[in-house]
Amino acid sequence: MWRTGRGGPKLAVIHRPKHRDWSLPKGKLEPGEAFAAAALREVAEETGCRARLGDFAGFTLCSVKKRPKLVLFWHMSAEDPADFEPNHEVDRLEWLAPEDAVERLHNPSERRLVRGALPKASRPRGSRRRHDAASRAASTER
Repeated sequence: MWRTGRGGPKLAVIHRPKHRDWSLPKGKLEPGEAFAAAALREVAEETGCRARLGDFAGFTLCSVKKRPKLVLFWHMSAEDPADFEPNHEVDRLEWLAPEDAVERLHNPSERRLVRGALPKASRPRGSRRRHDAASRAASTER
């Protein structure tokens, strides 16, 4: 989820105490729920912000307890950046410049996803865009 801030766009990054990591907001589907609706609901639950859904951003695929886990991401813009209230799932929310978000995120797949969303000139030094499954999926979804 993005918002406009001083010095350019800022990206929401959350700290999850259970996992002791920094990540992009995300969650699980409820029975019968559409993917995009789940994404909006989870972002609101984890950040306290309502968001406007944008284009599909990509996906990550990982293994959790020896089972494959697919996570879908959408670009979103914060509509009402309310005051964040820490809870047992998310104890911190930070709005970071994209380059800083890449450095803060723990998951390499999420870092690649954010790097792929950066304009070429603002990518962190030494990084290069990899044409992995996430960037291919994002380009075919548009």
